[in-house]
Amino acid sequence: MLQTLNKISSINELAREVLEIEAQSILKLKERIGEDFDRAIDILYNCKGRVIITGMGKSGHIGRKIAATLSSTGTPSYFLHPAESTHGDSGLITRDDVVVAISNSGETAELLNLLPLIERFGVPMIAMTGKLNSTLAQKSEVVLDISVEKEACPLGKAPTASTTATLAMGDAVAICLLKKRGFTEEDFLMFHPSGALGKGVLYKVSDMMIVGSALPIVEENTTFQKTISLISEKKLGAAIIINNSGEMTGVLTDGDIRRIILKYENTSGLLAKDVMTRNPKTIKKTDLAAKALNIMEKHSITSLVVCDEENHPVGMIHIHDLLKAGVA
Repeated sequence: MLQTLNKISSINELAREVLEIEAQSILKLKERIGEDFDRAIDILYNCKGRVIITGMGKSGHIGRKIAATLSSTGTPSYFLHPAESTHGDSGLITRDDVVVAISNSGETAELLNLLPLIERFGVPMIAMTGKLNSTLAQKSEVVLDISVEKEACPLGKAPTASTTATLAMGDAVAICLLKKRGFTEEDFLMFHPSGALGKGVLYKVSDMMIVGSALPIVEENTTFQKTISLISEKKLGAAIIINNSGEMTGVLTDGDIRRIILKYENTSGLLAKDVMTRNPKTIKKTDLAAKALNIMEKHSITSLVVCDEENHPVGMIHIHDLLKAGVA
């Protein structure tokens, strides 16, 4: 048992050491953010075509992720496999593009084979490398230093800390470009329409609200009994109460009805205005469906009245509609 515990302790210590090495590798990148980084951002920001990320092996895997992050944050980008590029894929490169080449050594043969084509097209190249005197670095317009003191791998062979640092540098580039472009949350979610967040921003309240004759609207002086009948007929779990000017003054919900029946022995003389909930939560039709969902969840309600600027009810949105659309 003691031997087993010692093994676990040893494994835990090794795991902590790996995380410490990789964390320090990222933190040291902060010292290298300066003029070269600014130049790289300017080149990428002013790119009229697409950003081409290329790299071999583990650098290639990291490059694919960086390309995906750039694309989802407003910088059109794709990954070009350097080995495949010499078999026709290099035709994807245009004179308006920018190349970001990733190689820790800066001497990856497949990447260097791309250099004549890049130079012929006059395409700007940004190197992400750990060797500032490498061939790749010397041939690049800008170099982003991703060097690390050591890999987390105890053999010093498997790319670990270096790939982590590269990924972090790529994220820094993507986020700075996002900020420089004025890329908004709505812009981001527009690129993610299949997720719940994306649907929450693609859908406006106006896209999902119930309108017209389907709305359960009654005047304040409508009897309690008639209001219940309307709620049952419209099947939305609530009625919208308005005054003579058509302004909403309250709502009456299924929950309100239960509480009123328990409170009053005789409800025949009650009017809607006597038992309605005043100042209910509302929403505008131009708001995002995600905002409607947030209000419903926060206040434990299942529907919201949609009002215009003059507080006239123009619709109602129900949580069931949000569920069907995949927003909730």
